[in-house]
Amino acid sequence: MSTLKKVEQLLSEMTRAEKVRLLQLIAHDLSDDVPGIERASDVCGGDPRIAGTRIPVWVLVQYKNLGADEADLLRAYPTLRAEDLANAWSYYRMHKEEIEEQIVENEAD
Repeated sequence: MSTLKKVEQLLSEMTRAEKVRLLQLIAHDLSDDVPGIERASDVCGGDPRIAGTRIPVWVLVQYKNLGADEADLLRAYPTLRAEDLANAWSYYRMHKEEIEEQIVENEAD
């Protein structure tokens, strides 16, 4: 059964409230605007970062690639919240090529 067929089947079983929440999740996933992620040309070289910090998304993704889990990251960066990491992962999913280029550029330095 295709994924789309599975979704169609699940939709028929969902309540109206669940369908509204699903639409919100889809809209958020398709949006280029990720809450909690910001850019400024004069901070972190303009790289996307956790809002209000100097922690670029690429740094968190690279630590995760190297085996760090979310608990490790929250210990390493005590000002971060689990929500910040979720926002970073969401941004990465939407801008994977950009973040991977930043990792390569910064690891080469």
